[in-house]
Amino acid sequence: MTDQDALTSARFIFTTGRVIHDRIMRISTGACMSTGKDDRFGELSAPQMNMIIMIRVREAVSVTELATLLGVSPPSVSTMVDRLVERGLLTRTPSDQDRRKVVIRVSPEALKDIANVEEMILGSFVELVEAVGPETTQKWCEVLQQIKQVLEKNQLNSRLQNG
Repeated sequence: MTDQDALTSARFIFTTGRVIHDRIMRISTGACMSTGKDDRFGELSAPQMNMIIMIRVREAVSVTELATLLGVSPPSVSTMVDRLVERGLLTRTPSDQDRRKVVIRVSPEALKDIANVEEMILGSFVELVEAVGPETTQKWCEVLQQIKQVLEKNQLNSRLQNG
């Protein structure tokens, strides 16, 4: 593959990934606004929704871990978390393993609504999978598995290099 071919492919992958990401964010933001039974979900930004889903998937994270996952500074994450705690969407609790460490979780009151949002997102992917058909879906899964392995290997190598 030439450098130009690699650049063209990378650009296509990036822009298509952005289209998928933007679709997920539109669905999740719209779902939150229609799912929430009170004002907790009103006018959530895409980064806030992304943070909530990231926390939900991991169940519990520290501010530092969350900052690393999101690629932003801990003070920025802390400010976002504070706003979401005030809205009743997240909780801050001391860690069971280390009382000096604070753990961030999706609040029990918000878990059901977040699960509904995740179901709506999953439904959108089911529609997409059905539209592209089983052969393309199988190829897509195989490619994503290879990408996941490369990313996990790179992450492991990065951790080993950084101590």
